[in-house]
Amino acid sequence: MNVGVLASGGGTNLQALIAATARGELGPARIAAVGVNVPGCGALLRAEQAGIATFVLDHKTFASREGFDAALVETLHEHRVELVVLAGFMRLLTPGFLAAFPHRVVNIHPALLPAFPGTHAQKQALDYGVKVSGCTVHFVDSGTDTGPIIAQTAVPLLDGDDEASLAARILVEEHRLLPAVVRAIAEGRVSVEGRRVTVR
Repeated sequence: MNVGVLASGGGTNLQALIAATARGELGPARIAAVGVNVPGCGALLRAEQAGIATFVLDHKTFASREGFDAALVETLHEHRVELVVLAGFMRLLTPGFLAAFPHRVVNIHPALLPAFPGTHAQKQALDYGVKVSGCTVHFVDSGTDTGPIIAQTAVPLLDGDDEASLAARILVEEHRLLPAVVRAIAEGRVSVEGRRVTVR
């Protein structure tokens, strides 16, 4: 299964997928292309160093979200992408984009959804005083982190945690969970019925 990874930042989750590929842990999944909307971002450099096809689409050069997403779809189709992985991609996708990849767009989020969607999830968890946080891989829908949940990993909050320390511990689990989910989807072990996702 050809995977397209979209990113906006440093690309550590992309790096986790690259490393999993090198270890033979992505099964039939392969990273066909990496696309970024921030020229020169870390994810772009990581992909280039790994010899993966890349493309840059700066959203600021498009008149509308729909126009940007249409260009994204066209470029991903050129790379024959079948599964889209959002790895720190800081853009909300339009219904037109999601319709092009039905139940084939996944996102990694640093919280146990449905708790603490959106940005600064770790700070939200700390401010709320929860005892357990974690990360979630979910299918993307038209809402903000509201799509059907595929898999989650819990991370306890420790005395003295701040946003940076909690984020770092959650990130370790993100780097384990995301490749495992991508492999499960590529192997046909993930099915969706309504909001219920089954992983065999």
